Amino acid sequence: MKRIVLTGGGTAGHVTPNIALLPALKTAGYDICYIGSYEGMEKALIEDYSIPYHGIATGKLRRYFSIKNFTDPFRVLKGFGEADSMIKELKPSIVFSKGGFVSVPVVWAAKKNHIPVIIHESDMTPGLANRLCFSSATKICCNFPETVEKLPKEKAVLTGSPIRSELLLGDAGKAEKICGFADPEKPVIMVVGGSLGAASVNSMIRKILPRLVEKFNVLHLCGKGKLDETLVGTEGYHQIEFAKDEMKDLFALSEIVVSRAGANAICELLALHKPNLLIPLPASASRGDQLLNAESFRKQGFSLVLDEDRDLNEDSLYDTICELYERREEFRKVMLKSDQTSAVFSVMKLIEENSL
Repeated sequence: MKRIVLTGGGTAGHVTPNIALLPALKTAGYDICYIGSYEGMEKALIEDYSIPYHGIATGKLRRYFSIKNFTDPFRVLKGFGEADSMIKELKPSIVFSKGGFVSVPVVWAAKKNHIPVIIHESDMTPGLANRLCFSSATKICCNFPETVEKLPKEKAVLTGSPIRSELLLGDAGKAEKICGFADPEKPVIMVVGGSLGAASVNSMIRKILPRLVEKFNVLHLCGKGKLDETLVGTEGYHQIEFAKDEMKDLFALSEIVVSRAGANAICELLALHKPNLLIPLPASASRGDQLLNAESFRKQGFSLVLDEDRDLNEDSLYDTICELYERREEFRKVMLKSDQTSAVFSVMKLIEENSL
């Protein structure tokens, strides 16, 4: 039986595309193992899928001063030794890496043992962990046409991001029961700020809520611990901290979506053909990748964009949401033409072609 080692961790975005590949990998007959950090987020996410999980030491390679910069290189070396032993024992046909610093020792160990490696880079500009792995990769998948130019030419493949097939099977009726909107004839806006929520977006949405609920029902995924108890019971407004299995149903109910611009999140919107307004995380709070992601989607005609630092205020947010709704069919038509929505098929083809 063919065996594949999946790796990646640190954030949900480094794990969910791996999870999205699981049904196709099982159908193709692969025995699947996962290598992640000892107790990272990836361990909890993978446990639900009954896949053998192997933990290794990991350290972050920082580009700023930290006392941990003196100890983490030794953790990386320890992780490499552990990954090397695991690769020798598991003897995979191929390794698929979604990035994050836990993946670096795994990819290096695979190269040392002459195992093919496919890397997936989600963001417009490759992160440091993935860049450290480029020389060890057989192929490098990416989400954006602009990223292809930043990758080794002979290795780069534009695939889009694998998304979970169940997201395409949502039941709007189930979501209606969850939300309990008094007027189900109003169109539904979903507002989502990522797994941790987005305080600035949450605040601005709530400020314009009286205007929004005149035209729309508002479904707000506000993040853990970010519910506003004073708004409980507001007609046309339903708050949820986060969604898991029911996310597919909430997507099915939503006409338009307001979102941050994390790469996996916006690729889900593209695959689901959901007209969207992106409010990327500003450069002051990140390395600026969401700004670049959002700009790419704007140029391709998939999204409207508001810059949080320059453009976001109550009137601009309300007006842009209304514009998005009025132009929703225009955005759907453009997204339907995209060739970046069959990523599971494209990545599986690369896996099959490069497996030992």
